[in-house]
This record gives sequence, C-alpha cells and structure tokens, in this order.
Amino acid sequence: MRIRSFIIAYALVLAILLFADRRPGSTQQDRYSHVVDLTDGQNSTGQHAAAAVSRTRIIAPGALIPGTWAAGQIPPERLVAPLVVMDLNAAVDSSAQISLDDIAAWESRHGLIPQGAVVAIRRSGARDDLSIADLSATPLPIARDAAMFLIEARYTIAFAVETPVNLTSDKTLARQLALHGNYVVERTARLTALPATGSLIIVAPAKNKEPGEAPVRILAMVR
Repeated sequence: MRIRSFIIAYALVLAILLFADRRPGSTQQDRYSHVVDLTDGQNSTGQHAAAAVSRTRIIAPGALIPGTWAAGQIPPERLVAPLVVMDLNAAVDSSAQISLDDIAAWESRHGLIPQGAVVAIRRSGARDDLSIADLSATPLPIARDAAMFLIEARYTIAFAVETPVNLTSDKTLARQLALHGNYVVERTARLTALPATGSLIIVAPAKNKEPGEAPVRILAMVR
C-alpha cells in the first residue's frame, strides 16, 4: 500500500507540473522535455514492477544528529528543487572530491548555482550501467570547505551521489549537514543522462519517523 501511495503521489506531482508546463503563456525555456528516473533498483518489468526494491537511500539529518528531521519529516518544499550536476575530476579515483576551484570553474561555465538546489556529483565518464550495488561506502565526494560554501553561500539543501556514502569519516561535515537541514541521497543512477543545469529533482522518501537511512525514489524533470 505504501508503494502504491508513492506511485499515486508521483502521478499527481507530475500531472500538476506538466499541466503547469502547458499553460498558455508559458515560455519554451520553462518546459521540461522528459523525466529521468534516478532510482537504482527500479528496473523490474511486468505486473510486479512496482514491488522492485530501491537501493537508492536518503540519509536524513536525523541519522546524523538525533532530534533533527527524520526522512519522513523533511519539509515538502525541500524535496522538490532545482538540480545541478557536477563531475569529479577523476573518474576512477574514489578519493577525488569536488573543490572550491571546481565550483568556481563550474559557475564560470554555467552561471551561479541556483539557491536552494540539490547538487548531484557524478563520476566523469561513468557508464549508465555502472553497478553500484557492490561498491564500498566512501566519503562524500566534496571537500568540507566546498560543501560549506554551497550550503552557506548557495543555500544548497542536499547532495546526491552514485555510491554508498560513509559520513563518519568527517564528523564535522556530517554535523554541519544536519544542523543546516541538508540530506544526502546515495546510490543514485543515470546521472550521466542529465545536463549540468536546468533540471528539477523530486525526492520521495518513505513517510516515517525513523531517524536512520530510508529508501527513496527520485525523479529528474529535464528541459
């Protein structure tokens, strides 16, 4: 029943957004051309497709600092946001991190990161069929000072990555993420199908008050 509720909720959200997109007077640049499902593990087909298990998970603030938002308590306005995508400098170096210089270079090419965005970090040259199920957890692939710049200067609300994440390797950053209400979505898929900017992300965690990680489904509406 919970999965059916998610499907119905997604259908309503998409219907509203697509209806708004077709209003008279809407400009071409405001229209979305297609939707990309960024959830890993949703590849089942047939009548039992909806029962596929999602390996994509959300690490809510409550998983980092008790008493802060659990996944199901994150305000809805923080679950629908502009999406920007950044590439790691090294495709195979799991210790590579986005730096302040990388952010400056990205903004010089694409413009300022919109306020209140979700920042996705993908591997440069990563394949769409990249198997992430067996990968070991790694630190968040962004340097602490770069992450804090995004949070405090660009009001970033979340980070999305392709691999499992171990936030205990930098407890200071983990604490700042939680205190600023930021969440992390790990094990995302198909980030290579997205442009660097211009997309809208929709995040739907399970509606519960468990403080730890929770399965999540995410969609990107692409212009």
